[in-house]
Amino acid sequence: MSSNSSKRSSKRPVKDALVTRRRLRLGLGFTMALLLVIAGKLFLVQGLDFGGLAEAATQQLSRTEVLPATRGQILDANGTVMATTVLKYDITAAPNNFNEPGDKFERIDANGEKQTFTREQAVKELADALGLKPEDLAKPLEGTGTYSMIAKDVSPVVEQKVMDLRLPGIYNVPKSQREYPLGSVAGNVIGFLGQDGDALGGVEQTLDSKLRGTNGERTYQMGRNGIVIPNAPSSITPAKNGESVKLTINKDIQYYAQQTAEQQKKQYGADWVSVDVIQIKTGKIIALADSSSVDPNNPGASKAEDLGARSVTAAIEPGSTEKTVTAAAAIQEGKVTPETHVLVPPTYTVDGQNFQDAFPHGTEQRTFAGIIGDSLNTGTVMVGERLTKQQRYDYLRKFGIGEKSGVPLPGDSPGILAKPEQWDVRQQYTVLFGQGVAQTPLQTAMIYQAIGNNGVRLQPQLVESYIDPDGTEHKVSPGASTEVVSPQTAQQVRDMLESVTTAADATNVKVPGYRVGGKTGTAQSPGDGGFVGYTSSFVGMAPMDDPQYVVAVTVQHPKSNIYGVNQGPAFNDVMGQVLRTYNVAPSTTPSVKLPQYYN
Repeated sequence: MSSNSSKRSSKRPVKDALVTRRRLRLGLGFTMALLLVIAGKLFLVQGLDFGGLAEAATQQLSRTEVLPATRGQILDANGTVMATTVLKYDITAAPNNFNEPGDKFERIDANGEKQTFTREQAVKELADALGLKPEDLAKPLEGTGTYSMIAKDVSPVVEQKVMDLRLPGIYNVPKSQREYPLGSVAGNVIGFLGQDGDALGGVEQTLDSKLRGTNGERTYQMGRNGIVIPNAPSSITPAKNGESVKLTINKDIQYYAQQTAEQQKKQYGADWVSVDVIQIKTGKIIALADSSSVDPNNPGASKAEDLGARSVTAAIEPGSTEKTVTAAAAIQEGKVTPETHVLVPPTYTVDGQNFQDAFPHGTEQRTFAGIIGDSLNTGTVMVGERLTKQQRYDYLRKFGIGEKSGVPLPGDSPGILAKPEQWDVRQQYTVLFGQGVAQTPLQTAMIYQAIGNNGVRLQPQLVESYIDPDGTEHKVSPGASTEVVSPQTAQQVRDMLESVTTAADATNVKVPGYRVGGKTGTAQSPGDGGFVGYTSSFVGMAPMDDPQYVVAVTVQHPKSNIYGVNQGPAFNDVMGQVLRTYNVAPSTTPSVKLPQYYN
């Protein structure tokens, strides 16, 4: 019995050892399985990342900052800045990051080393960088909010000082501000930007795609405390700045023309006045002036109707300045010469339509030059009816009426010119003296540019060149030219225009030292209720021995007696200023004075 007990006792340790080893193997197997599960999970998360958790974590740390493109400048013909962009920043804070628990924080300096600082020290450093007192920042930085405005419109220099502090929860918001150093000078041409940066007028709007450039961006990693992680992945896509635009406008002439327009508006109580200056041999617009021109720095102070450039938007009946087209067409077609004799009655009736002149007179023995010189509607119709209706229409079109001028300004109007088959029995004659047709002041000025340029009409040019951000300048090629009449015809018409100013009753159109020529115009303005007022104008050129510039003055709805409205002095002042500015040599040949009557 003792022997059996001894055998059982010797087997028990063996059995216990087996059980222990079995348990160890099971435990080890379970541990290995657990490790495999963990390893697999890590592989899925860190390697394959099917759930996008790593990406989500990165995105939580990632920040993208817009790098705004600098909008191109707008310059006058001499390079004077008329519109420019200034980069500004708003400094904001996330108080919940700035006000972390505890009194001391850490930041990474420019060398990547840690620095310890207190909240009080941070506030003082921030205030010093912004030029403020620490107490000025007490309210903006208090609390646990996520956004607070600290300072608006700080300069890039100040922004750099702030960001170099590397304070938690302090951010910069870049933005651009458009500034117009010359105020309202050429404001109607330059245009302006809205509060959200949208281009709303002038070349700012029409050339926005060239001016605005393309924004860039900077992406970086930021810790929860609002501090940039120095060695984390980052990327930069540089901004592409916009091109600058150099205009043909001369700021000094533009200013002078605007002052003249404003003076004329006040003198005659007019709705508006425009003064345009064109370089004859190039078609370049030297001035495109409006009374009450908008100041782009404060467009809200102007009336809506004063925001644009009326010289290209206002389609008005030109009146007798259009007789120059009739004269050119009739001479070119061989129907008359300046000295053709015409017996002009006080009234003239054709096709049942009665025409009379602005002043009473008897039957007169007039030359064609005399008909244009005294602006006789009767004589103009008598000569103009020698042209077919199609010829009358064709010459108006050749001179640019009925098509847009092509200048890059909003609202460029083609005017109103019906086709000849649509003309009624009276309109076929009224178009000969500038009624029943509507055009812009610029279109009228370009008629005289063609006559001054030996019969060749050029496209009006407002943009001189585009300038790349690196300073490379690209000249704008002139537009297409159109030979409207021969040089001989143009010369004869110029002689007639000069005779207008050398007549005894036209001595108010004088620019000392220079031969000048031009034509007055008066038209009734139609409205919804019928006649609403007059349009009075004068368009002239100088010097007549070698025409260089056209000046066109248009007065809309003067309140004084229409026969007392006189654009001669305004023309004299502006043309004189232009000729002096460009050092145009005075005339050396005698003035032309064609006979106005025949015996």
